[in-house]
Amino acid sequence: MQSLTKRRLSAEELDILMRGATGVGCRLEAELTDGWFNTAYRVRFDDGRAAVVKLAPPADAPVLRYERGIMATEALVYRRLAPLADGGVPTPELLYAGDDFLAVSVLDGTPWDKAADRLPVAAERALRRELGGITARLHTLVSEDGRFGYPAPESGLSAPDWRTAFTAMVEALLEDAAHWRSPLGVPPAQIRALVAAGADALDEVTRPCLVHFDLWPGNIFVGVSDGTGARDETGACDEDGSDAPDVRITGLIDHERAFWGDPAAELTSLEFGGDIGPDSDLVTGYRQAGGRLDFTPALRHRLALYGLYLGLLLVVECSPRGYDEDRVAWSQGFLAERVSALRALG
Repeated sequence: MQSLTKRRLSAEELDILMRGATGVGCRLEAELTDGWFNTAYRVRFDDGRAAVVKLAPPADAPVLRYERGIMATEALVYRRLAPLADGGVPTPELLYAGDDFLAVSVLDGTPWDKAADRLPVAAERALRRELGGITARLHTLVSEDGRFGYPAPESGLSAPDWRTAFTAMVEALLEDAAHWRSPLGVPPAQIRALVAAGADALDEVTRPCLVHFDLWPGNIFVGVSDGTGARDETGACDEDGSDAPDVRITGLIDHERAFWGDPAAELTSLEFGGDIGPDSDLVTGYRQAGGRLDFTPALRHRLALYGLYLGLLLVVECSPRGYDEDRVAWSQGFLAERVSALRALG
C-alpha cells in the first residue's frame, strides 16, 4: 500500500541503520508492501536470522495525534506479550527496538486474508474459536499505571477513567479532521453529542485491558500443520475440507494501534473477519478461554461508539496518508453506517 507516511531506505542505508543501532548488519531481501503506515522490510541479519524491520514515518511526516509515539507502543506491546507467546498469544519476537524502528522475528504461515479462499468452512470456524481464545488471553494484560487510553505520552491521550480517555480520543480525531478538512459527512457537534450520550455505558468499564484494535485478518497469520508440528507458508488446505490438515493461528502482528481500554472494543476490528455476535464461534472461544462478554444494552451501546471511533479514524487518516478517492469513499461509507447505527440506539 502506498502512503505518504512511509519512509523508504536503500539496502545500504538500512544496513547502516541496523549496524549502528544494534551492532549487527543486514541484507535487504524484500519490501513488504501490505502495510498502510510504516515501511516494512524483510531482511537477513549478518548472523543468519531472518527478520522484519519496521521503520517509523520520517520525523517531519504529518501524523494524527494518536499516532505520535506508536512505534514505541508496538515495542511495549511485544514486551508485554512475550510471557504469553508460548500457547497464549502467538506473536513475533521483538529482536531490536529503537526510537524510529523495530525488528521482529519472521512468522510461519501467511496472513489470514490471503489464505481465506483456501480454507474450508470447518477450518474457518475452528480458527475463529481459536482467535477468540487468543483474544481473551491478550485481554488479561492490564495497564501497569492503571490509566486508560494510548500508552505513548506524546499523544497526551490517557486518563484515569475510560470515559475521559475515550472522549479525548474522539476529540483528538475531530481536531485532526478540522486540520485536514476531512469530509466527515456529519457535524462534529453531533458526534460529540453521540459520545456524550454514551457516558453511562462507558463508565461501566473499570479495568484498562490491552486492546489491539486492529485484528482484521491481514494482521493474523495462519499456518497448516503437516502432522509433525511443522507449518507451511501458504495456509492452504483441502478444498472440500476432507482430510484437511490442522490449521492454526501462528501469530498476531502490527500492535501499533493498541490502547488500554474496554476489551469489548476489540470486536470492532474482529468483525472484519466474521460474526462477532453472542453465539458466534469467536465469542464462544473467547468465553471458553475465560473471557467475559455479556451483550447487555450498555455493551451494545459501547460497541456502536467504538465503531464510530474507528470510522472517524479511517476517514481522517486518508488525507495525511494521501489515499486515493476509492479509499476515501469507502471510509466515508463506513463512518456513515456507524453514525446511523449509533443514532438508532436513541
